[in-house]
Amino acid sequence: MEFIKNKLAEVLPAVREKRTTLLKDKGEVQIAGVTVEQVIGGMRGIPSVLCDTSSVSADEGLRIRNIPIMELTDQTPEEIFFLLVTGSKPNDAERAQLKTLFSAHAEVPEYVINVLKTMHKDSHPMAMLSTALLAMEHESAFRQAYENGAGKEKLWEATLEDSIMLLSRITGIAAAIYRLKFKDGVLIQPDPNADWSTNFANMLGISNDAAWMELVRLYLVLHSDHEGGNVSAMTGLTVGSALSDVFYAVSAGLNGLAGPLHGLANQEVLHFILEVQQHFNGVPSDEALTQYCWDRLNSGRVIPGYGHGVLRVTDPRFTAFHKFADDHNLTNDSISIVKAMFRIVPGVLTEQGKAKSPWPNVDSISGSLLYDFGMTEFSFYTVMFGVSRAMGICSQILFHRMVGSAITRPKSLTLDQLVAAANK
Repeated sequence: MEFIKNKLAEVLPAVREKRTTLLKDKGEVQIAGVTVEQVIGGMRGIPSVLCDTSSVSADEGLRIRNIPIMELTDQTPEEIFFLLVTGSKPNDAERAQLKTLFSAHAEVPEYVINVLKTMHKDSHPMAMLSTALLAMEHESAFRQAYENGAGKEKLWEATLEDSIMLLSRITGIAAAIYRLKFKDGVLIQPDPNADWSTNFANMLGISNDAAWMELVRLYLVLHSDHEGGNVSAMTGLTVGSALSDVFYAVSAGLNGLAGPLHGLANQEVLHFILEVQQHFNGVPSDEALTQYCWDRLNSGRVIPGYGHGVLRVTDPRFTAFHKFADDHNLTNDSISIVKAMFRIVPGVLTEQGKAKSPWPNVDSISGSLLYDFGMTEFSFYTVMFGVSRAMGICSQILFHRMVGSAITRPKSLTLDQLVAAANK
């Protein structure tokens, strides 16, 4: 743990100075106006959240610490977490220590497994994951440090400890949920010599194929962070801003991720892909698929997996997954339909002219890849997403602890107040 604390201690003075100077010298500068539509429409597009870990631009997509995500697809999740929190990639020695650090904290306590076992058989996997994280809250180093009177400027160190514990265990917790809910209930223990994602892939017990191990690694990397304004990150940051520890905050963020407008999108896409497969009894011709898409649009429905709230280009995370499918010669019907959709749908949506973006997002392929390797339980897909996104939420909370950010408290308006302001 000390090596990463020392690394953060090195970069912290410059980060704090940058924030303090900006607030002092430019704190009164206005950077954006707010429209009535933005207030009513969920604050979309309003720059109001500080996020140093990642950014998303309309014409490029995700960057982690200003590095395009396509340049990070060969990294391990541990390396991504180190990059998120420190701003630099680990060297060889740090990489080895990271692997050891995550392995040392990987065992899930028996009391957490018992909590999962006592939950109702119809509990959603995301509810189980969120509950398991909360069950560990009494172990929080942050809570103990705060109760012992640690100064606010030092609380980031306890936040780091909690983040390592949470992330080290969350893969084992997720795998236990999968084994208890969908398989024979026999849990697979972590290998102390394996890295974080390899252990996760092994503990799920789905496949021993090296390509499956590679997919899980890539999945965790690509979903790790997506700036601070999405529901899961924003919720985690808001809860964390009250100085709640990461067990509370990440659990809350994952509850937001469980919503159908956020983390469930890949399930909806896969349902659609399988409907196409069933309708045509296999992979349709491009001509038949084109007509099928037009019929769907003309009936007032959308093509799931296409379009994005920010992006106006193909999501680079889709590109990375598409390359994975090509590199591993995946030719099952569901993957073949995904590739056919990519050839056809952008042109159809462009011709229709209604979509802000005709390009695919990451959800248009991620679920199909999991399904292709044998994870056919749709309700678990958001847990896979949540395991990865926990890295981003933890790293963002840690950043705000380091720089001493204030509690989140935006101003709300009644509808009458908004009408009055609009009519001035």
